[in-house]
Formats: sequence, C-alpha cells, structure tokens
Amino acid sequence: MHKKYKTGLMWFRRDLRAEDNAALYHALKSCDQVFCAFIFDRAILDQLPRVDRRVEFIRESLVDLNRQLQHLGPAYLSAPAGLLTCHATAVDALPVLASRLSVDAVFANHDDEPYSLARDAEVQGLLESAGIAFHTFKDHLVFERNELLNLAGKPYTVYTPYKNAWLKKAEPFYVKPYAVERYASALAPRPANEPIGVPSLAELGFGCTNLSLLKMPTGSQGGARLLDDFLQRMQQYSKTRDFPAAKGPSHLSVHLRFGTVSIRKLASIALAQAHEPGAAIWLSELIWRDFYAQILSNFPHVAGSSFKPAYDAIVWEQGEKAETLFRAWCIGQTGYPLVDAAMTQLNQTGYMHNRLRMVTASFLVKDLGIDWRWGERYFAEKLNDFDLASNNGGWQWAASSGCDAQPYFRIFNPTSQSQKFDDEGKFIRKYLPVLHKLPTPALHSPWLATPMELAAAGVQLGDNYAMPVIAHPQARVLTLQRYAIVKSPKQFSIDGAIT
Repeated sequence: MHKKYKTGLMWFRRDLRAEDNAALYHALKSCDQVFCAFIFDRAILDQLPRVDRRVEFIRESLVDLNRQLQHLGPAYLSAPAGLLTCHATAVDALPVLASRLSVDAVFANHDDEPYSLARDAEVQGLLESAGIAFHTFKDHLVFERNELLNLAGKPYTVYTPYKNAWLKKAEPFYVKPYAVERYASALAPRPANEPIGVPSLAELGFGCTNLSLLKMPTGSQGGARLLDDFLQRMQQYSKTRDFPAAKGPSHLSVHLRFGTVSIRKLASIALAQAHEPGAAIWLSELIWRDFYAQILSNFPHVAGSSFKPAYDAIVWEQGEKAETLFRAWCIGQTGYPLVDAAMTQLNQTGYMHNRLRMVTASFLVKDLGIDWRWGERYFAEKLNDFDLASNNGGWQWAASSGCDAQPYFRIFNPTSQSQKFDDEGKFIRKYLPVLHKLPTPALHSPWLATPMELAAAGVQLGDNYAMPVIAHPQARVLTLQRYAIVKSPKQFSIDGAIT
C-alpha cells in the first residue's frame, strides 16, 4: 500500500507508551519508515529543582518505552528500532533532528498547556519553513477542546451538564484503541550516528530521588500492574476513596499525566462496568479530568487568574504574616494534624490523597487567608502527577473562584474532616509519629488534650509539635468577611453569561 510519506518522526511528549498511541499509529500508517524521539526539554527542566521525582519517573519510563519500541520493530532490521533522545530546548532540537533524519513529517499528540501550545506553534513554523509537515492528534483525553459544547454552542462551565453530555457522546468509537502493532513494521532502525539509549539522571544534571524506595511503578509495565491491582478492588472505590489510610485510589494519576497508560483503555473499562457504584464514581473522576482540561483550553486566563473575575478582587494576607503562615503550611507545622500529615506525605513522597488535596487547599485559602495561587505553585513543584489543568481546577474549586466550585461560604473544618476521614488516626500516626501515642480523640485536636495525655504521649505543644497557627472559628469569620466582595452573583459573569 502506497503511503503518504517516505519518512516520519514520532515526537513523544506526555504519551510515553507505544500501545494505543494516536500519533504513533498515524505516523506508522502514513510513513514507510518512522523514527521515534523524546526531547528532555531544557526550557522545562532548567526550571526544576535538581532532585525531582518526575524527571526520574520520565527517565525510567523512557527506558521502558525504548524496550517497547525495540520489541515492536521488525526483527529483520539492520539495527533495532528504539528511541532517540536529546537534552536541549525542544524548539531548537526538534527541527534540527527532523532535518538531520530527512523526514517528511513530524507526528505528535496534543498538549494544550500554554507553554506547549506556544512551543508547538514555533516548532511548526520552523518545520514548515523547511518543507516538513507537522501533524498532531488527540490522545491525552477522551474529549478535548471544543468537542463537547452546550446547546448555545459554547463550552460547558458546570460539571454535571458536561458529564451528561460526555456520557451521551461516549460511544465505543471514542475509546477504541489505536492498533499500533498492525503497522509496527514501519519502525525504522535507529541510526548509527545518533546517541544510543536513554541518558542517566546525572547526564541530565539531576540527582536520584527516593522513587525506588517508594516502590513507585514506572513506565507502561508499572501502569499495567497498578491497573491490574485496582481492578481487583474497583467496586469498593466508592466506599474507600475518601479515606487516606485505606487502599482506595487507583494511583494511576501520574501514569495518566505522562501517558504511560491510555485514557481510552481506562475509560472503556469504567464505561463497561459503570452500572456498578465503584466504576461509576471512578468514571466520574476521569470525566472531571476531561472537564478541567477543556476549561484550560477554552478559558486560558485560568492559568494565572480566577475563572470568575470578581474573585481577583479578594484581598489576601500579605507580607511577613502571610509568608510565615504559608511556610508553616508548606512544611506541615500548622498545628492541625490532618493538614500537617497530608503536607508531610506530599513532601516525602510527591503524592497526596485527593480528599487531602481539598482539605489542605481549603485550609490554606479559607483558614489562613493565603492566595490560592501560592498553594497551586507549591503543588506544581511537589506533585508527581502535576497537571496544570487539574491542579488549577482543584485549587480554584477550593478557593470558590473556579467554574462549578464549592460556594465561598463552604469552609472545611480541618478537625471534623480529620475525625470523619481518619477516624482511627492511622494516616496521621503514619506521617506524624510524634503524635503516635496520643489517644485517638486527642489526636485530631492535640491542643485540647489534657496535660496528662500530652505528657504520656511525649508531645510538647510549641516544641516537638506546633500549636495551631490560627483558630478555625475566628478564621471562618474572617474568610466570610474577605469573600463578602463577591456575594453578588452578577459579579460571576463570564463573557456576559451568569454561571
């Protein structure tokens, strides 16, 4: 069969798998031979701390991807197929690599984050000026951009109508896997003059993290193991997902972030079992991911500002007081055990349970009066699964400034959240061993413990464990005053529509 192009280049980004990969499928189907590449983009990496679990996760996942490509490539090749890697600015390196390989077209999957869109536009211009085509495809989401619009032809800004439209449109076609294996014979042998293998962390200028100690599975193989494990307990998900001490979540979020699992595969599994409560709730979480992604795509101002512009008029705490409170929150020394245990988990592992993301975000914004953007940036630095759209959506939900957010007057009580979702204190004791010996009732609010209970547990408030940095009842009053500026619903106008 005659193909459109003689030679193509597959540019992997946040889709680090060979199986069911849209761009790879189209590249192999459209080209006689296809080279595969990944660029360690210095425009991104140079902004990161020199020890970063995400870089190590990517690096280990690329080793796995390289093996996948070698296995997929035809056995008769003069050299095995595999991954070409560069450590450079993508805008500089990709066009040069494409020209060096004499390719006719470059293939990649969509990435709708602001930096990525600007990068791709620049790369496309450089490629086209060299006579090289640039094709991109949907792969990271089930529905993206403007695929789901309301009856007025506008993007949804409320989750439930979006979810209903999503479910109505989610026919098998949209979650059907791309049969990459069918066209794998087009994989080209790796050129002899190109670097072989994936560079080490040290070669990239990074140090090792505790990723191996955390036993975090990487690559497509790791994602597959996590999925297999979750499927054994998916039907309990609706009952276990809110309790951080329980084995409830799938832990697939980092794999979705870097594309080591296919969203189509996860969605098809959830849809097939959506009559069961666990699968239905898990499917809802996958739809939330699509929802926040299309919000970022259609309302890019959310990347730095409130979705509801009126909320940008809120006066947040500033100066030394704000810095001190923020620091206490960052290092888990607020005096509220569930908040502190959650932040300790984040700092030690790069992971935070979804319920605790809501609790800690609410505490920062509505107890401490700190601008939600401060917390958003901190999570962006620490979370293994950091995704701009989901992180921004979650923070704006907590701050009540986003689309379909919790009402401004809904303020989580960190103590009652602790009692409800970690009633036995297992999670708190794991991450705050200094409180381990406290009786469980006192564990949720140590400042109310008796002197005898504190002494018996070896807890010295203000010494080896913090006194509360703020009293929740008074903080609630201050928050309601702070948010009074946005009481009028007419101030929530987006493009003239009341949301």
